[in-house]
Amino acid sequence: MISLTSVTLEVADLAAAERFYADAFGLGPQLRLRASQAETTGFRGFSMSITVAQPADVDSFIASALAAGATTLKPAAKSLWGYGGVVQAPDGTIWKMATSAKKNTGPATRTVDDLVLLLGAEDVKASKQFYVEQGLSVAKSFGGKYVEFAAGDDAPVKLALYKRRGLAKDVGVPEEGSGSHRIVLGGTAGAFTDPDGFAWEPAPVTSAQA
Repeated sequence: MISLTSVTLEVADLAAAERFYADAFGLGPQLRLRASQAETTGFRGFSMSITVAQPADVDSFIASALAAGATTLKPAAKSLWGYGGVVQAPDGTIWKMATSAKKNTGPATRTVDDLVLLLGAEDVKASKQFYVEQGLSVAKSFGGKYVEFAAGDDAPVKLALYKRRGLAKDVGVPEEGSGSHRIVLGGTAGAFTDPDGFAWEPAPVTSAQA
């Protein structure tokens, strides 16, 4: 079974992005950065999600992101499923912080339970079939709306598909967008591109921390 081992964000200002991600999240080698001047406008079709244990950690990550230069897309708030908020990094990447818990059990630890990449698909069922053919196993599937792929307990990044329109609504932005996704997925398989234009490449052997 192939797995997603890293995500590379393509940014216009590499030095600024390195400072932002170190100060905001400090995620380590599963998040990589490289310079790119590829044209992109509007919603880039994906969102990164940091899943944590309690609301205090959501608030802590949102606060550090805003202090580092992010902007608020959705203020942190309670919902039916838990607690969360959404920010946009200076490079344009959308980040969602979330927990299924509604109450704190202690002070914030800034421990990341899961780093999840949510890809917006025009046809979730078709993209799901494509990824199954590449060797991924489905963990959860809700028709044409959402698919979550299986990952080992030690997998650095989890992968899920969301209807593009639904993902844009979830993170609080218009669904329109064009040009480069400005993201490359690093995996344990060869290079390929999915039906929505998201490119995969073999994950780098050496580590690099954002």
